[in-house]
Amino acid sequence: MYVKAQMFLGVSVIAAIAFVGCIFELTSGEPEWGMKVTIAILGISLPLTIATFLHAVKLAKASINE
Repeated sequence: MYVKAQMFLGVSVIAAIAFVGCIFELTSGEPEWGMKVTIAILGISLPLTIATFLHAVKLAKASINE
């Protein structure tokens, strides 16, 4: 179970980095991949970050209680 939690936490970190990168791209002017793609990544990465982080915490707590 603990390995699954680490994998979910890794996905959460990557999605959070993508979210921050999109913010920087949008505020710097013209995004490198275009406005639509950058906004799409931004819209997907925030809920993915939150969901995977919460799931990782849930799995880690469950593995501690075993």
